[in-house]
Amino acid sequence: MPLTIPAAQVRAFAAALAAPERLALETLWGNARQKPPVDCVTLRCGAQILGQLSPDHARALAAVLPHCVFQEGALLWDAAHESPVRRSAQLQAALQRLRDQGHVQGWRDEAFCFWPGADASPDAQQAAFLQMERAGFRFLGMMNHAVHINGFTSDGRMWCGQRSASKATDPGMWDNVTAGGLAANETLASCAQRELWEEAGYHLQGPEQLVPVGRVRISRATPTGWHDEMLHVFNLALPADFVPCNQDGEVQSFACLSAPEVMARLSAGQFTADAALAFAQGVFPANPP
Repeated sequence: MPLTIPAAQVRAFAAALAAPERLALETLWGNARQKPPVDCVTLRCGAQILGQLSPDHARALAAVLPHCVFQEGALLWDAAHESPVRRSAQLQAALQRLRDQGHVQGWRDEAFCFWPGADASPDAQQAAFLQMERAGFRFLGMMNHAVHINGFTSDGRMWCGQRSASKATDPGMWDNVTAGGLAANETLASCAQRELWEEAGYHLQGPEQLVPVGRVRISRATPTGWHDEMLHVFNLALPADFVPCNQDGEVQSFACLSAPEVMARLSAGQFTADAALAFAQGVFPANPP
């Protein structure tokens, strides 16, 4: 698989991968987008598909969200004629009731946006179809956006962070040097800058330091709902003397790993699925920008 003009650090990392390791990375793309379970209920608003819900989640939502009706295996929400602000307020109120009932876990008081379209990109100039609490996205099976940054050293190693044991999702698993969801009213660049400081203590000098290597969508079933996320992946060359230092308590440790060490941990299932896919996208872009 051809590379897009990578930095020297990425070339050095890729050169250290054996053929079976490269093949293992290729399989990640094939498994990235799984199909929802057969009993999933599609949530629609007019012609727009919003998400995929388990039957239990669908029934719980229908009980608290006005103007919902089950029809032919789908849950139809009659709000397409409403403004994005009113849609957002209605769905946010329903999620708050579901939280109070114990259905929605890990409430963050942070809003994510949902843009229309099967393969939508976040656009600050375009009004989102709606925005709501980020914890509701997985409960409702709605697609959100996230930034993942692969941090490479001059000798071709990669800095990786271990998620805090107290994280609501994937506690204790390994991640990219920085990864985080795109909050409402953020750009990809501002999200990357914020997450780099919060998670790794790194001050980005400017967005030109980030090398965009494309985006890739991942979806799978989880214990808390259908996970559907568009990963926007960047590579970053880190200074030789830089050592990450977490600022927000969400990363418990860091390790600077060689290519074989990364692959050994990946093969052992120690990386999150999202981080593994972002790593593969950063080294051998399947969907270059």
